[in-house]
Amino acid sequence: MDSAPVDGLLAPPAAPSPRPPTASTATGPVSTKIVIAGGFGVGKTTAVGAISEIEPLRTEAAMTAASVGVDDTDQVAQKTTTTVAMDFGRLTLGDGLVLYLFGTPGQDRFWFMWDELVRGAVGAVALVDTRRLADGFPAIDYFEQRGLPFVVGINTFDGAPAHHVDEVREALAIPADVPIRPCDARDRESVRALLIEVTRHALHRARARA
Repeated sequence: MDSAPVDGLLAPPAAPSPRPPTASTATGPVSTKIVIAGGFGVGKTTAVGAISEIEPLRTEAAMTAASVGVDDTDQVAQKTTTTVAMDFGRLTLGDGLVLYLFGTPGQDRFWFMWDELVRGAVGAVALVDTRRLADGFPAIDYFEQRGLPFVVGINTFDGAPAHHVDEVREALAIPADVPIRPCDARDRESVRALLIEVTRHALHRARARA
């Protein structure tokens, strides 16, 4: 005699559990904000333009006689325009990470705008020019005072004196835990590497605090 059927034996198999959604499919791309700061004519606008995947927003104005004696153009004699508000660009990295880039104006008369530009930023780049290292102090001091993770990019201008990273660190009194790397603001891959360095440094700082 056949045995009685076991309950559920002939029931259809259960449907497989769906895979948990990834961050990119569940919430869309993750966006974050990075600020690029530095002295007058150090290469901020050039860096944003070199890396942005969209047409960058620039707020440049022609330099006039009013800037004579105010803006030091001795080392950037070819510069004829200056940023008066900000530069804006965008870069998409792997894993759905979108970086929104904000370049600050370099002249001290526009520093009042920096507080708004860095609001909500996760990290920053302080660009320096070895021909005018002292111009890098304001940006470095600003980020240190606000506790914002930052890296220092040494923009390699043609004809600029070549200093070792350790020499620049000592000259600008940059803490040992702040990354410093040479870069070329005209080169897309060089700027990209600098921004990746900022992102990693900011993540490391966040994990250390946690």
